[in-house]
Amino acid sequence: MAAPSGSTERSADLVVIGGGAGGLSAARAGARRGARVLLVQRGPLGGDCTFTGCVPSKALIEAARRRDPFDRAIAAAREAVEVIAATETDEVLEREGVEVLHGWATFREGGALDVDGTAIRAPKVIIATGARAAVPPIDGLGELDYLTHENVWDLEALPASLAVLGGGAIGCELAQAFARLGATVTLIEGLDRILPPEDPDASAVITEALRADGVDVRTGQPVSRVDPLDPKGAVRLHLGDGSTVEADRLLVAVGRAGAIDGLGLEAAGIRTERGFVTTDDTLTTSAKGVWAVGDVTGRLQFTHAADEMGRIAAANALSRSSRARFHADAVPWVTFTDPEVAHVGSLEADVADRGGRVAYLPMSEVDRAIAAQETLGFVKLVAGPRRLLRNAGGGRVLGATIVASRAGEMIHEPALAMRTGMFAGRLAQTVHAYPTWSVAVRQAAAQLFMETGGRRARAARR
Repeated sequence: MAAPSGSTERSADLVVIGGGAGGLSAARAGARRGARVLLVQRGPLGGDCTFTGCVPSKALIEAARRRDPFDRAIAAAREAVEVIAATETDEVLEREGVEVLHGWATFREGGALDVDGTAIRAPKVIIATGARAAVPPIDGLGELDYLTHENVWDLEALPASLAVLGGGAIGCELAQAFARLGATVTLIEGLDRILPPEDPDASAVITEALRADGVDVRTGQPVSRVDPLDPKGAVRLHLGDGSTVEADRLLVAVGRAGAIDGLGLEAAGIRTERGFVTTDDTLTTSAKGVWAVGDVTGRLQFTHAADEMGRIAAANALSRSSRARFHADAVPWVTFTDPEVAHVGSLEADVADRGGRVAYLPMSEVDRAIAAQETLGFVKLVAGPRRLLRNAGGGRVLGATIVASRAGEMIHEPALAMRTGMFAGRLAQTVHAYPTWSVAVRQAAAQLFMETGGRRARAARR
């Protein structure tokens, strides 16, 4: 790789572009393999999850659950960011054998890599630049001072009213949190239900929960135009049914797009699709010696998925024989509303034509939920027949959806069952401490091979 005229030059065995969850994982995995790793990051290490995503949002959600005042809640979010960011500094990475270079990385013709005038010589590169908030093409939106999950943490005062555009995980989480903190919140989703990727039963439960917290949930309502009402961010939204919504601030939460601007991907022959870097299951891109991980790939956009992808890509980049693959089927995710929604694997509708069976248990029949007076929700296990043994031993777990106060903690048993290919009946045979939330998983699993509590697994349906 030739250096541009007049530039300095550095070399490494592996260059990782991006210091978020995927990049940190890849860089550390590379260093553990004895490679000379150079991590290039434009800003501080930690990425979206630490500074604008998982960390501040979960701190805010917990503060809202406690009904803290807004100033205390936003301070808690900022404090959580500060504490966790301190574990991901340049010094920490360098002690682990990773060299850090701050700057803007750009691919040049012929596969060369440049960072602010410094030519980087490396045979292997991993792209881990993450994603940014997507902005829909709505008339008038570009003229507004709107909020996203990236800048909502800059608020110094609670808006009296908030319109949330988008009923996905981010929109639902922040809508509920701001409502509990005292704002009047309207949540607007263009599709016919919130949380569209989830089981429809989960969408119905969270709609009920949000409305119980005072959120005005409007579904099937695309926004046609947005008008500014004052320079401070007040807006009027025009909905598809002709009605309007006015709010002091607008939060746009309609999804995320890959952070690929300025990388020069075309010069390196790296293909993209829908704004994300295209990879195969080994996380290899269309360019030789280049892999991509995390949100920039458009695959599962979760910190833990990016972390897993980083390790896989580093192994594939640094080993001649490794062809490790990223399997999304057994990767769980959680929407941190109250109750939480946790999911792994297939939905019921996915297996309706494949002999799938469903075990369903409402949380109102779970002793711990009754004791805690938090009975909203359910456990739904999706199972299917094995190739030869069919439904013996309950078959095998193909997926699960759990809606419960502690769903995020409960989902890992079904995820483990999927990862290891165990008989579904093992979940029912495992002794669970009583009274815990996870007993619900055991109760539901028992339905797959016997009647219990008057319930038995049924055929999956669309």
